[in-house]
Order: sequence, then C-alpha cells, then structure tokens
Amino acid sequence: HYLSESLQPPGCKIRITDRGLEMLKAETKKFVEEELSNITMPEMRGKEGRFQYTIKDVKITELNLTSDLRFQPDVGLLFEVQNSSITLNFQRRILYWLFYDEGAINASAEGVNIFTVLHLIKDKDGRLKISNVTCDAFITKMRARFSGTLGRVYDFIGTFLTTGMRFVLNKQICPALNHAALVLINQLLETIPVRTEVDSYVGIDYSLLSDPVVTETSLDMDFRGMFYDLKNENETLVNYAVNPVVREYDRMIYLSLSEYFFDSGLFSYFKGGLFQMQIANERMPKDLEMLLRTTYLGTIMMLNPALMEHPLSLELEVTSPPRSTIKTSGASVAVNCNVKVLVLPPGKPAVQLSSMTMEGKFNAKVSMKGKRLAIHLDLRRFKIFSNQSALESLALIPLQGPLKTMLQISVVPLINNYIKRGVQIPLPDGIDFIEEVVEYHNGYIIVGANLHFRTGLREIIERKLSGETDNSI
Repeated sequence: HYLSESLQPPGCKIRITDRGLEMLKAETKKFVEEELSNITMPEMRGKEGRFQYTIKDVKITELNLTSDLRFQPDVGLLFEVQNSSITLNFQRRILYWLFYDEGAINASAEGVNIFTVLHLIKDKDGRLKISNVTCDAFITKMRARFSGTLGRVYDFIGTFLTTGMRFVLNKQICPALNHAALVLINQLLETIPVRTEVDSYVGIDYSLLSDPVVTETSLDMDFRGMFYDLKNENETLVNYAVNPVVREYDRMIYLSLSEYFFDSGLFSYFKGGLFQMQIANERMPKDLEMLLRTTYLGTIMMLNPALMEHPLSLELEVTSPPRSTIKTSGASVAVNCNVKVLVLPPGKPAVQLSSMTMEGKFNAKVSMKGKRLAIHLDLRRFKIFSNQSALESLALIPLQGPLKTMLQISVVPLINNYIKRGVQIPLPDGIDFIEEVVEYHNGYIIVGANLHFRTGLREIIERKLSGETDNSI
C-alpha cells in the first residue's frame, strides 16, 4: 500500500533549531570531557645518550575545554574545541649516569584544538544514525613542570619527553571521539522508537523517509508517522494528506503532525476491532433504559410480550474508519456508527428490536506531556436516524438527547481514559518537551517546545547499554 518513499509526504516532521542545539552544548562538552579523561596512554621508555627514562601511569587530571557545537550544513553536526588545555600527571623513572630518580610529574598540553564533524544519515532501518566521523586534533605545545634535585637535568630532557608525549596524546584524541560518536552516541539514537508497539492493538512506524536536512540554523527530519494494526501489519492507510510544514525557528524543537498521522491511528484501531461496545446492565443508565422500553414497547409486544421483563442492551459498532479534520480553528474527528437495540433474555440469544445509524463529531484537543502526545475527545455534534424508514427516524427524535447524554457520561470518558496515556514521539530517552504550545493549521498541527534533559547523556547511554529502558515514557 505504500506510495514510493520519495513521493510519500511525512506524517510526522521534527525540526531541532540552533536554540535546541545550544542546550545540547553543555551536555556534549561534559560528555566529551569524560571521554577524553578516560584516555589511557602506553608506557613510554627511551634512551638518549646517558639518559634512560620510563614514563608510566599517565592520567588526565583536568580538562579546560572551550568548545562549540553547531550545525554543519548538508552533513550533520560540528563539535569544535579551540585553544584549550589538558593537564596530565605521570610517574617518571630516570637514570642519568649513576643518579637514579623517580616520582610524579605534572604536565600540561596547551593550544589543544579538535575539529570533529558527525555525518548524520538515515540507515537501512530508517533510523537516524552517525555514519562517519571526520576528526582532526592537534596540540600546539606541551610543558612539563619538573622539581627535585635534578631540576636542570629535567629541563634539558623535558623538551624531548614532552614532544613524545604530545605525539602520543594527539594520536589518542580522535580515536576516543570516534568511539564516543559511532558507538556511544549511536546507542543514544537507538533509544528513538522506529517501529514499536503502542498498546495491544496498534504499533507506530517512525522510520525516516530520507536523510535529515541540515542547514546552518536547523536539523529537519521527515518520519513516516504511521500507525498499523498489530494483527495485520501490511494493511495500512495510504498517505494522501498535506505535507506538514514548519516555518518557525524560535523554540528549541518543533513537532508537526498531519491528518494522516491521526487517520492512520483511527484506521488501525478500527481494523483491530477496538471500536465496538455493548452498553447493558449496570453500564446502562436507568432513565435511558426506561426511555428505550417506552419507545420500543409496540415492537416488543408484537414480538413477544414476555420480553418486557428482560434487560435491554445497546450495541455500538463503528462502521468505517473515523476521519480527522485539522483546521486553524481546531481538530475534530467524525465517526459513523451502527447502533442496535437488543433485548437480553437470560440463557437465550439476544433479540434485536431496532438498528439505527449514528453520526458523531468530536472535538479533539491535542496535548504533550514529556514526550508523549495525547488527545482528549469531546462530543460536539450527534445525530441518529433509522436504517428501516424515515418514519422511524422521526420516532427516534426523543432518543437523541438521552443517547447523547449517555455517550457523554458512559462512552466518551472510557475512550478518553484509554487514550490519555498517549503515544511516544520520536525523541531519545531522557529528553522531554517542556513549555509546549500547540498550533492548529489547515491539515496539520505544530507543537513548538523547549527541551529538558532529565539525566545526562552518559547516564542515558549506560542505561541503554545495560538493557534498561526509560520508564517515564
């Protein structure tokens, strides 16, 4: 049922702006500092004339990074460190003629510059992924602060030692950052749902339709944004809806959802058999049952007067997939339903008294909490007419008000209770929407929001590596 991917408009679009990236800067810097502080350097041994030296247990004790994170147009993200410093501590062991000396030395790498570009793509599963890292690092100079009896001797060999160390440290920076991006950050991106179950009826497909589009001010991603019936994953709705558009850059993130996003959900629940309900016994309001009994008294008497003693039941079954409409004035859902009035004699098959058609229109209010999108329905318009005759339709007019009240009291709260948990939007674990504003446009909605880190990048990645999931979603 798919249109070819190049023709298919997205059901869901996400834009991350440079304001959103600004918020990531501090987290990224902290993450990079942690990665660099874990660099291990091999033991260095050497001989220079009368000197024999061993340097071991090199540890990075302090990082003073001046960094920037920005969009790299057409590629992905650029992380840059300029004119920064790294402080190291190591154990020395030196033999000069017959003098032997050992102890700790502090050294500092100065003029540290790192230029890292992360290439972002859509992988074969439709997931956002870092495919490649371009990294260039260089250290302008290295100083060692020597003390002790052989201070002047150390000054003499200091240049020799620090040149070697600078070379080794320089060679370690890019592999550490490559691992951080290709292994660890990709683990974070793997927490974004791509094809996942929403509940026991439907799943949602958030696969990317194309590579992300990166400009100097934003990262735009087009997702399929399509629900599907878990029992029949291939029976899906074709997307003929409008392409949701995002024009703003003021907030950190924008989420845009077309009518197709909602229609595919309604279609999948319909196919999954969710839109059927029986109202009887304690769920049947007493005044409604009395009214139904009065309305269908003649029918019951003609069928079998003994049926008067038995409870009545209403069976509601949606006859076609409900459809959503989004306009600047708000969102609504139109539902067509078949309503059967039945008598329930105990231990015997139900006896049908009438069959009617119900047309309902619900106002739909969209909201976000954390990274879950939820909808709240309100019954606005309601009409019933007979499937048998125009005359019977007239006779049903007294039922209109009580049936509408019954729907508002008994049915709509059940639906709202079921759908209030909402559906997760495609964001990584640990990152939530805050201060969100929902705007309605013709054919789509836009949620503009700011972002909030619930935990640090490293904690999210470590949870993912240990197999835990984000419990708040």
